[in-house]
Amino acid sequence: MKTSTLKMLGLSGVLVLAVVFFSQAQERASPPKTAEGTVNGAKITVNYSSPAVKGRTIFGELVPLGKVWRAGANEATIFETSKDIQIQGKTLPAGKYSFFIIPDEYNSTFIFNKQTGQWGTQYDESQDALRVQVPSGQTQTLTENLIYDIVADGMEVKWEYGRAKATIK
Repeated sequence: MKTSTLKMLGLSGVLVLAVVFFSQAQERASPPKTAEGTVNGAKITVNYSSPAVKGRTIFGELVPLGKVWRAGANEATIFETSKDIQIQGKTLPAGKYSFFIIPDEYNSTFIFNKQTGQWGTQYDESQDALRVQVPSGQTQTLTENLIYDIVADGMEVKWEYGRAKATIK
């Protein structure tokens, strides 16, 4: 009886190791990232999945201009603020929001949506808490993976050669 128990434990151990190995070997194509910072006393956190350019043309092809974009990959990007803040001069109450962008060449629209927990392509305009116009444009340097940065005066989004920034107070 001891021999069969040891054999079963051995087989179980091998199975557990195999599951752990294969789960770690399958990394997400767009890994989860977090941007955090404080602007005027408000703690701001952005949780998103960071896709890569991989030689593709992003803005204007993969991500159409003038249409709502999920602002990341996989689940909807989440923007959270610990206090009421002013974004581009408009008030956003403290809380958690899904974040979307309507990209355009010179000005883009940042959308803070009250619905959270959904897949990134599920967007309900009637749930918008705030929409603001932000300056956007091209950079000279390629940003391979989507990046959110919380900076002293706002939030910046960069991917491929595109860049948009909202002022936060």
